[in-house]
Order: sequence, then structure tokens, then C-alpha cells
Amino acid sequence: MAKPALAPREVATAIKRLGQNIRVARIRRRMSQEELAQASNITRKTLYELETGNPGATIGTLFTVVWKLGLMSTTTALVDPDTDEHGKILEAAQRPKRARRPAATDTNF
Repeated sequence: MAKPALAPREVATAIKRLGQNIRVARIRRRMSQEELAQASNITRKTLYELETGNPGATIGTLFTVVWKLGLMSTTTALVDPDTDEHGKILEAAQRPKRARRPAATDTNF
């Protein structure tokens, strides 16, 4: 069986930070891991792995927990194309340099 590939350092750091943020949100709501896990329909171990930054947690699990914490609105900024400056530059570079007149259509039927 092949070993899973390690995530780049920046990715691992971001996953750990996200897990820590989820833990803080849970604690602020005075919820135990067991309570949040049951409410999210996952095991306590899965929630623990999410909170400790295990990259094996699924995105569905992540969003379910975030939803149960009432933080779903904070996810709208995640990978928002309007904040993608690099993507906007690439898109602008592919635009045509000049506009051409549309070809005349033959209306003589």
C-alpha cells in the first residue's frame, strides 16, 4: 500500500490553524467534542482529528461542523474569484486587443 503524500508546509499550517479555529469556536459555545460530534453526525475521534489538523478529514465533514457551529457565512470568502488578483490578471491578458465589427448578416431571404 502506498504512503499518502505529505502536504506542503503552508497547507499543513493552514489546516492546523483551521482546526484550532474550529476548536476555539466549539469551546466558546460551551460544547463538548461529544456534543458537536453527535450534532454533526460524526464520531468524536473524527472531530478530534479535524481539530488537530489531520489532513485526512473530508471537506464534507469540515463544512458540516462549520455549519453546526453557525459559521457557514464565513466560508463564502473561501476561494472567492473576486479576490483572485492573479486570476484576474491572467484573464485580462487573454482578452482580445481590439473589437471587430460583427459580420453583416444577409437578411435577403
